[in-house]
Amino acid sequence: MEGTFHYDVKTPQSVRADRTYPLLIALHGIGYDEKDMMEAFDGVTDEYILVAPRGNLTYEEGFAYYYLEDYGKPDMALFDASMEKLQVFIDEVMEEYPVDRDQVYLAGFSQGAILSNSLAMVLGDCVRGIVSMNGYVPGFLKDRYPVQPVGHLNVWLSTGEDDEIFSPEIGRKNEAFFRAEGASVRYRTYLIGHELGEAAIKDAVQWLLADIKQVNK
Repeated sequence: MEGTFHYDVKTPQSVRADRTYPLLIALHGIGYDEKDMMEAFDGVTDEYILVAPRGNLTYEEGFAYYYLEDYGKPDMALFDASMEKLQVFIDEVMEEYPVDRDQVYLAGFSQGAILSNSLAMVLGDCVRGIVSMNGYVPGFLKDRYPVQPVGHLNVWLSTGEDDEIFSPEIGRKNEAFFRAEGASVRYRTYLIGHELGEAAIKDAVQWLLADIKQVNK
């Protein structure tokens, strides 16, 4: 697929023409790339179509979806552009692959978590669940975008107890926000800093695999 972003994809080993599959779009953090997310979430690929887009902006040794003007302050023109491009990209993926549109999930770390949180609010019931690791919910969303109800949303949140960028206090605010919006939320902290921790990844993968079983009961 020639589309909005360069990306990596992995599908279940035996894709059948007569069925559709859950989709996980995995978004990397600033300075990371798509391969980091493919490695982190490879454990879901017996069941999910896993797609990891590469940010279209370079940043140090990796990539970004948008740049920052300051801590917690995105360049809004670039943030808006990334939100628009990612929505187009999700549509492209769903057209290209045999996706079960009732089982679309977003996962992200850091900048990718911020975008996953934001896209879930904008796309509404097009997204069943999100894995949001070491990020936050932007305070400007409701003023800037036509956000949708997320009472249906299943949310897995995590942060590092030693995260020097997004502290556990921010994680608790994320949890409170989504609970107030009516979403089903699981929040955990881990003995890590601002990083993709092995234990957090393992728990997130298990949560993703368990959640699709609720649909298929």
